[in-house]
Amino acid sequence: MSEAVRSWMEKYIAAWTTNEPADIRALFTEDAVYETRPHDRDAWRGREQIVDRWLEARDEPEDWIFDWNLLGTDGPLAFVQGFTDYLGDRPVYDNLWVIRLEPDGRASAFTEWFMERKA
Repeated sequence: MSEAVRSWMEKYIAAWTTNEPADIRALFTEDAVYETRPHDRDAWRGREQIVDRWLEARDEPEDWIFDWNLLGTDGPLAFVQGFTDYLGDRPVYDNLWVIRLEPDGRASAFTEWFMERKA
């Protein structure tokens, strides 16, 4: 499972960098749900809405630095700890991601928590 998570994370970071719809689309199943917070009432539902909403909220690749490590897995679930440093006068975030990976390596569910670091 850790190899599948590593592969998915590499593709996620590549999609974050390119903001290419095909790269984003390749990460998720057709009926995937992307929650930007737990129990998100405005979750992004379905691969096409995920692509659209991702691009609406896009980050430019030169604006951030991201690092991550795998905390663990439980069956198809992966738990990833991340660190996002938005460059310039923008916030720094600690992240926790829960990713449900399907056998084909795509995510059917993604939930993120992001907490701004206080100085």
